[in-house]
Parts: sequence; C-alpha cells; structure tokens
Amino acid sequence: MYCGSSTSARRPRAGVRPLRLSDQQGFGLIELLIAMVVLNIGILAIVAAFNAGIITLSRASRVTTAAVLADQQMELYRAITHDSIRLASATIPGTAPYTSDPAYSATQVTTPTCAGPSYPDECNASRTVTGADNKSYRMDVYIVESTPSGGRPVKLVTIVVRDATNTSRVYVRQASSFDESTG
Repeated sequence: MYCGSSTSARRPRAGVRPLRLSDQQGFGLIELLIAMVVLNIGILAIVAAFNAGIITLSRASRVTTAAVLADQQMELYRAITHDSIRLASATIPGTAPYTSDPAYSATQVTTPTCAGPSYPDECNASRTVTGADNKSYRMDVYIVESTPSGGRPVKLVTIVVRDATNTSRVYVRQASSFDESTG
C-alpha cells in the first residue's frame, strides 16, 4: 500500500545537499599543479637573471682591473724618454699568444739594451701581474718603430692584457704612439 504523495519521494533527505556542478569550494589537484608549475617557471627566470647579472659584473670587474693595469704600464712609458722606450730581448716570448697577436712584429724595439737580468717593468715584454682584485693577468707589451714618409721615427706601444689562465681571452688592448718630441 502506498501512503503519501509522489512529490515527497523525490525530496532529498534532511542534512544532505544536492551535488551541483557549478559549486566550487577550492582548487582541484589539476589547478594546484598548474599554479605550482607557473610559480616555478617564474622563480627559475628570476634565478637565471641573477646568475647572468653576477657573470656580467664579474666580467666587468676583470675588464676594469685590466684597463687599470694597462694604464699603469702605459704611464711607465710616458714617464721615460723616447730613447728609453724599448723591450729587453730576453723577455720577448717566441710562442703564442705573444707571437700570434696582430701587434707582434719580429722587429720589436730592443735597443738600447735594458739592464738585467732583473728587468724593470717598462722593459719586460710579457709578464704576469696581480690586479687589485687579487686575480692574475698576463700583460704583453709590443713596441714597434716606424718612420712616416718625411717624418720623425715613431714608436708604437701596444699593451694587451689577457686572462692569465686562458690567454686567448683578451680583456684590454691599449695603444699609444711616442715620437721624439715626447722626451
């Protein structure tokens, strides 16, 4: 026997909510994973930017230190007379990277001879120096003399500062010409 109306059989029981597809109460697992991936990509991009900045600052520091060392070496030549600008032939390397540099010439200025064997820095063609940053640099000096047509002899001094551990890496190249009027 049936007692009651047909509408009462379809009513949900008290305390039970009907399931609605449009009702969202939080993130699902897929949404959470997508949010974490996007966050990780952003963090990795920031870390990569910091790493690139550190490398750039380190290189800039080395180039600046190399430029200061080249300036100091060039000041040694500006402080002496034109006739004293020369290299000690015993200090000129016969191998690369010294001989493979475009400034190299087999006719480096070596006269008058420098007093040695403990040659002053302005006579030394190639040496390793320590910069203010406590890193090693290789300093190569090239001195070539030429006489322009109808002119006086000119000495071209080129200073190349390289990385001491990787001599193919050139940090600074500085050149200056000196004629007899400079001293």
